[in-house]
Amino acid sequence: MAEGLIHIYTGNGKGKTTAALGLALRACGHDLKVILIQFIKGSIAGEHLFTSKHKSFKILKLNDDDCFKKSKQQQKKEAREMLEIATHILTGKEYDIVILDEIFMAYNMRFITIDEIINLMAIKPSQVELIMTGRMAPAEAIERSDLVTEMMMVKHPYSRGIKARLGIEY
Repeated sequence: MAEGLIHIYTGNGKGKTTAALGLALRACGHDLKVILIQFIKGSIAGEHLFTSKHKSFKILKLNDDDCFKKSKQQQKKEAREMLEIATHILTGKEYDIVILDEIFMAYNMRFITIDEIINLMAIKPSQVELIMTGRMAPAEAIERSDLVTEMMMVKHPYSRGIKARLGIEY
């Protein structure tokens, strides 16, 4: 692969993880190896079921539990573990694309620091594409990235009481 870039998908709108998954799907079509590391996520979703059947795309999450039902202390512990794993994976050069899903949520919850995010960006091998998602991406990360897309919510069915739907939102 040519020089790998750093992408950020941020904003209050729906679609940050979905955009990263779309890029991952395209990359797998060209036989690139992709890993999505989930920092803060709920229970098993459709993407987990899909990747269990496709060897070139892996999703890494510590367990199948809904993290939002855990204590802040347990969430922080798991986010710290994922940071260590992400560091190891980035330096391991096994994957062409590394997606750090909801890393900015972990940052905004004060589970990881901006210095740790900047370090991940700095240790990224030149050929690896790094994608980071989550609301409220910090300015320091935006400044150091190559591509930033902000998802803006204009209208959302949740405001009408429509809950997340199987196969659409999860």
